[in-house]
Amino acid sequence: MMLNNKQKLQIKNPSQSILMLVLTFTFFTGMVLPLFTLFIKAFQNSDGGFAGFGNYLKYFSQPALSYSVINTINVSFITSVISTVLGFAYAYALRRTNIKLKKIFRYAALFPIFVPTVVHGIGLIVLFGKQGILTQLGFFIEIYGKTGIILSEIIYTFPQSFLMFYVALHYADGRLYEVADSMGCNALVKFLRITLPEVKYTLINSLFVCFTLSFTDFGAPKVIGGSFNVLATDLYKQVAGQFNFNMGAVVSTLLLIPALLTFAADRALNSGNFSEISSKAIKLKIKDNKLRDAMFFTVCFLIFSFFLLIIGALTLDALMKYYPYERSFTFGHFKFSQSTGGIQSFVNSIVMSLLTAVFGTIFIFVYSYLIEKGKEMRTLKKIGRLLSVVPIALPGMVIGLSFIFFFNSRENPLNFIYGTVVILVLANIVHFYSVPYVTAAGALRKLDKEFESIAESMRIPGWKVFLKVSVPMSFPAILEIFMFYFVNSMVTVSAVVFLYPADFKIASVAITHMEEAGDIAQAAAMSLLILLVNLIIRGSYEIYMFFNRKHQKKMEEVMLDD
Repeated sequence: MMLNNKQKLQIKNPSQSILMLVLTFTFFTGMVLPLFTLFIKAFQNSDGGFAGFGNYLKYFSQPALSYSVINTINVSFITSVISTVLGFAYAYALRRTNIKLKKIFRYAALFPIFVPTVVHGIGLIVLFGKQGILTQLGFFIEIYGKTGIILSEIIYTFPQSFLMFYVALHYADGRLYEVADSMGCNALVKFLRITLPEVKYTLINSLFVCFTLSFTDFGAPKVIGGSFNVLATDLYKQVAGQFNFNMGAVVSTLLLIPALLTFAADRALNSGNFSEISSKAIKLKIKDNKLRDAMFFTVCFLIFSFFLLIIGALTLDALMKYYPYERSFTFGHFKFSQSTGGIQSFVNSIVMSLLTAVFGTIFIFVYSYLIEKGKEMRTLKKIGRLLSVVPIALPGMVIGLSFIFFFNSRENPLNFIYGTVVILVLANIVHFYSVPYVTAAGALRKLDKEFESIAESMRIPGWKVFLKVSVPMSFPAILEIFMFYFVNSMVTVSAVVFLYPADFKIASVAITHMEEAGDIAQAAAMSLLILLVNLIIRGSYEIYMFFNRKHQKKMEEVMLDD
């Protein structure tokens, strides 16, 4: 009995409990309290009195505003269907055919992730605007309005759909296809009876995700929407244009609806519908089929060419003095002499993204370590896991507006961070929290639990196990989290458009202001700088992972030889 009491005393770790309490409270303060303040604002009038559903009735009683809801649903539905079809076709080509250039096509599919969504719209303007490159060649499209928004959102959501299908199509039991062949089933029957059922939940998930992303996006509609109003631009006009914060809160809650539905659908699909690959499964052998390969290569090449065309158009516009009137070569647009903020906004973005990546990675890895490996405060661990999945359902503009309501209050002791780079970093950490948390938790779960048990028995402090074992063994995951935070912070517009200080404008917001002022060439130049720095970060990560895998393979070979 004495031994058990002694063991209990050893297990009790007050410093771990305190740290767990502090981090949970910090996360709760940075996410839950601002959202609570936002919901309160939606039911208040301008004087702070209770208005009930009066703000909602007022919003829907205005035809122009209520049409925004219909427009947003319409655009999002069309986008989700087209992006899902294209994402599936592209992933199918890379996983289930023998086409060439698979690696090039795979990396090209991720291009839209590395630039702000406003850039997709600007690229289309450079191509199809009144003086656009393709317009000059006779390819005219009315790019401003619904068509432009849909095209921009397809570019934005395509990589998300592709990545989901790329993972889903990786797993297949070759025995099913062999049985189908022995029964004389043709390719169409195999596709409908085997392939589609394999990815049916991914298909539904893709439709929900693409719908939500386009429903809540602000960047593309802002630059290419013209007079075609959507909810995100309504929110911006209500807050930035009319300073009607209560109506802005109403629009924010409307933006939350599809995000919450998507979140609920995703949880339902993932909790009750798992299809495991049997241990007896055999690898699917892709048969030669020249017609099939030619068709899918054409699909991939067209999508790849379209993305390349956008990059080329941005590059051309950025390097010409005044396209299409004066086509002499120049680097002058990269000086940003005609824009407010200039090159400093690009530097500010790098600073903000680095701070977000550093502090976000530290916070998430320490917090996830306490949740996954800690032995204290089980209730807080459950709360931490629950909170970790909420940010993925929060649109960036909702986070930004909720931060205004919460941190701009004079009664709030944290008011001092409002109007500083700190609030931008905090908004980004909250906005992009869910994916890095899953990455960190997944990496930590792979580590043997015996490390902590042995350390306890030898009375080795927990922080030493964390620094000497968990961090080194999870370093690839830590780098992935750092890269994810940096890249997404560089391209975000919606989460920070309401929060950036006047003396700390960031590049993604500067691009929207350049476009508003008609400085398309400078906007293109800034877009290329963002693309370049994000590709450098991603490339560095890929190089590290290449050598890391090589090193691990050598270590495994040495162990086998011994």
